[in-house]
Amino acid sequence: MTAAPIDVLVVDDDPNVARINAAYVSKVAGFHVAGTAHSAAEALLFLRRHPVDLVLLDHYLPDESGLALLRRLHSLGIETEAIMVTAARDTKTVRAAQRHGALQYVVKPFTFAHLRGKLDSYAALRRELATSPRAAATQETVDRIFGAATPPGGTETLPKGHSVLTADLVREVLHNAAAPLSAQEVATRAGLSRQTAQRYLKLLEGAGLVRHRLKHGETGRPVHLYHWHGPLD
Repeated sequence: MTAAPIDVLVVDDDPNVARINAAYVSKVAGFHVAGTAHSAAEALLFLRRHPVDLVLLDHYLPDESGLALLRRLHSLGIETEAIMVTAARDTKTVRAAQRHGALQYVVKPFTFAHLRGKLDSYAALRRELATSPRAAATQETVDRIFGAATPPGGTETLPKGHSVLTADLVREVLHNAAAPLSAQEVATRAGLSRQTAQRYLKLLEGAGLVRHRLKHGETGRPVHLYHWHGPLD
């Protein structure tokens, strides 16, 4: 028996962006766009009338933030899961999204392949949980439910004290950069301290996902320039 499609509400303040994101979702097997909304109020009204499985949620909405809407949905008992799809890169917003139950965090701009990977992972988790809802969950399944995913493009869990969302921020910055970046440039674009950016760059480099080269400046002190070397989706 064919599984029912996963219904998705796309929420973005820009109608053109919402239309593009909806088109992306429609291209992924097993997903169905139930509707689009361009404000928190519009999204809430839709969800009251048409429950969905998943919301692709922008943070910058005209009436209230996406995170505020996410909190409101939980307080009202509206059971839907959410993937943040937003240009908000500051760590405060990223961490708040994690606290308030966002399953994933996709930073704009992104490629179709990157969003498809997030959606496919979500669908695979749903299938696994639906197959044996009463069975004891493995640690791997528990980690995925609670968002403790593997490092972007990696196969091992992050070391203690590291956040997969922060690693994903660094990954997105390098992935979207037109040229190699210094640790300070990565930090500025990701909204991190230089020390934090350096720590995650070393972590990703150790996993073979980032490479660096030395550039000698006018002062004679070499600058480390980093570029993404992992999967491009």
